[in-house]
Amino acid sequence: MTLEMHPLRWGDPAHATALPDGARALVEAVFGPAPATSAHDATSETELPGALPPPGLSASLLSSLAEVVGEQHVRTDDEIRRLRTRGKSTADLLRARAGDLDDAPDAVVRPGSHDEVAEVLRLAGSHRVAVVPFGGGTCVTGGLAARREGFAGVVSLDLGRLDSLVDVDRTSMTATLQPGLRGPRAEALLAEHGLTIGHFPQSFEHASIGGFAATRSSGQASAGYGRFDALVVGLTVATPTGTLRLGTAPANAAGPDLRQLVLGSEGAFGVITEVKVRVRAVPEVKVYDGWRWASFGDGLAAVRALAQSGLRPTVLRLSDEAESAVNLADPDSIGGGAGGCLMIVGYEGAAGRVDAERAAATALLEGLGGTNAGEEPGRAWEHGRFAAPYLRDSLLDLGVLVETLETATFWSGVDRLYADVKAALERVLGDGGAPVLVLCHVSHVYETGCSLYFTVAARQAGDPVEQWLAAKTAASDAIVAAGATITHHHAVGTDHQPWLSDEIGEVGVRVLRAVKAELDPAGVLNPGVLVPLDGA
Repeated sequence: MTLEMHPLRWGDPAHATALPDGARALVEAVFGPAPATSAHDATSETELPGALPPPGLSASLLSSLAEVVGEQHVRTDDEIRRLRTRGKSTADLLRARAGDLDDAPDAVVRPGSHDEVAEVLRLAGSHRVAVVPFGGGTCVTGGLAARREGFAGVVSLDLGRLDSLVDVDRTSMTATLQPGLRGPRAEALLAEHGLTIGHFPQSFEHASIGGFAATRSSGQASAGYGRFDALVVGLTVATPTGTLRLGTAPANAAGPDLRQLVLGSEGAFGVITEVKVRVRAVPEVKVYDGWRWASFGDGLAAVRALAQSGLRPTVLRLSDEAESAVNLADPDSIGGGAGGCLMIVGYEGAAGRVDAERAAATALLEGLGGTNAGEEPGRAWEHGRFAAPYLRDSLLDLGVLVETLETATFWSGVDRLYADVKAALERVLGDGGAPVLVLCHVSHVYETGCSLYFTVAARQAGDPVEQWLAAKTAASDAIVAAGATITHHHAVGTDHQPWLSDEIGEVGVRVLRAVKAELDPAGVLNPGVLVPLDGA
């Protein structure tokens, strides 16, 4: 059985710890002491507060579902329904801590095969019950909270039993995996064959293979390995109208690539039951260097030069001045940055190739005025690369609102995007002179542009959910006005849906609606997520 995440915070309950004393003192110096009414220690909590609405599914439907997947794999108890309520955004956690469980599913159904998934979808369509595919539960954009209006209930379709490595083709260097495999287990199974996917997003420890595909996930090593959607070569998808089997060759000209309809579709068009991905040999060597730059502008110029030079480091990240000082990878060292901006440049692969790429990149970066800080910052980043969500939750315990958002644009638009989004966040959250901290880093890099990932901290005020939604709205408006994408790798969910038509246009929205109508005529697949309902 896969370890469940903590119901009131991110990740492994064993890792839910209080903020170190030094970091807490600095936080209180910036934001003031935590009000007694705001401070919250969730580290000892084992259950969500608040009462669940009773399950609303009929006994006959529950019996039919049990006939498909087995009685033990249809659960309506409060414990599992609490754990399948929403995802892990700050707003999700704040609602849960306040006892708001209105989005709890009526039942959790755990199919064990593609055919069982297909039959559950058939039953859901005939009974008009909404179905929310569930992988690791790490969604941060409202993608696990289906619209209930017009439906007889909501089923969380837990794919955790579909957790096998189906096939390894070493000749073609591909592997086929089931969607419920979590990141660490998938890598462990492939490592037995000397292989890796190389996909390590911040959610890696808990997110699933199906979730990576359904959200167009991008990993921290995407500069070298590529985004997850670029790694997918084949998909099997169960839909209410039949099965899609996509990907018969490494490339083709057989019309539009239908895999792209599924990648990023967030369960709104179908349920992914198998993913075939490109794999690589486990690297012999991993080296992560730190580089210092006098300013974020200097660092951005260096990142662009490196990206456009033809050199392909595996990891390439750049923090702005504020994030470099705070040092999110190490809560014990908050505020202990060495000044300027920190860049992490990582190299993975065969020893000879790593040596050659590292030497070439070092010469380029030194020529641009960078200061080589050695391997220590890189080792610190590697050690803490999955730790930031735990830090977020510790700050929430102190009454500090912390959340992230991300976007991407072409190089020519980066300066405006960075300035406008930061200004929007500071304007809303700093209203009345309240202290607000906006951090940013370049998280993913391309020859043509990059992604900007913002982290925001402010003292909670009034209704903290509404406080964040106001800031998120202002930032999203600034993103659209700057001509950037509303999301680079967190997906659309419900949070980004109001800006989707601005990005893809009304014709694009109608195309998505047409696809949904064909594959999901009853509209039961994650309704309200990604694709606006007609008239919405």
